[in-house]
Amino acid sequence: MQQLLQKYLQAFRKLRVDRTHGAAPHKPILLLSVLQAYQNGNINSGRIYITPELVALFKTNWSLLVTTQNDCRISYPFYYLKSEKFWKLVPKSGFENINEMGSIMKSFSNLNAAVEFAIIEDDLLLLLQDKRSNSILTHFLLDEYFPITKQNFANSIAGQQNLFDDIEDKILHEDPIKYRQEINQLMLQQNEEEIFIRGSIFKREIPKLYNYTCCISGMKIAAIISVSMVDACHIVPFSESYDDTITNGISLCPNLHRAFDRGLISIDDNYKVLVKSNWSEDQSNYSIKQFEGKRILLPSNPSQFPSHENFTSHRVRFNF
Repeated sequence: MQQLLQKYLQAFRKLRVDRTHGAAPHKPILLLSVLQAYQNGNINSGRIYITPELVALFKTNWSLLVTTQNDCRISYPFYYLKSEKFWKLVPKSGFENINEMGSIMKSFSNLNAAVEFAIIEDDLLLLLQDKRSNSILTHFLLDEYFPITKQNFANSIAGQQNLFDDIEDKILHEDPIKYRQEINQLMLQQNEEEIFIRGSIFKREIPKLYNYTCCISGMKIAAIISVSMVDACHIVPFSESYDDTITNGISLCPNLHRAFDRGLISIDDNYKVLVKSNWSEDQSNYSIKQFEGKRILLPSNPSQFPSHENFTSHRVRFNF
């Protein structure tokens, strides 16, 4: 284990970073965030996915440790760590030439569209999963790249939780108009990472409000692992509304989610299901038309009900 530790301490010391104005902080910040994710159990295999937890850790660590004017973008190091022997990108289908796409990988959305996950060497995985070795690597990165601000790192986990709590509060309680204004501002700032975190929390919170139950079919599958069989569905698409607040969301199972997004079904002002008549389906226990006229399940708190205005917009969009 000691030999492996020395190998990666050397690799971390010799990271290929721009040193024109001091070592660029992107790769060290990402590695610190990955180390933390192993320590707290958010990552437990050799696959590093682009998750809201990892993005939030990266943003928090950046705010605590970085004093230069570099852009806080996780897309830079997540892609360019491929120049280190221990980090390999696994592309999504259609992006097999990802190693030649550096010019467009500065965009977080492009990275997320192209990369399935990064995979690390088995030897490094052993070290990251070992608490003592993980701690040694963490303190080395702090001493090597952030000697002046390293004491701030103790606030990292609390900072990440504060970021999540703040966004969750906005999704649950903020006025949709104000929320849209914030999203517009984030877009002007090209802050794709925070928009990604907000969307992920929306996907988590909406099923929770509906007790992980499809509001139309009543389907709920209890599992011993953290798997939900219902989706958070935007009533008015986010691409049009910029609205992740709870009044623009309902909880649907995947087939009804698709039917809603394609305008086969909608919801009226009495929260009852409307079904278009200009299509046919086989009669079965899985029929969509069986739900026509059924009142949807709603959250226990009326202030969390989906808005009539959003359902009206959906009906108008699909000519109900």
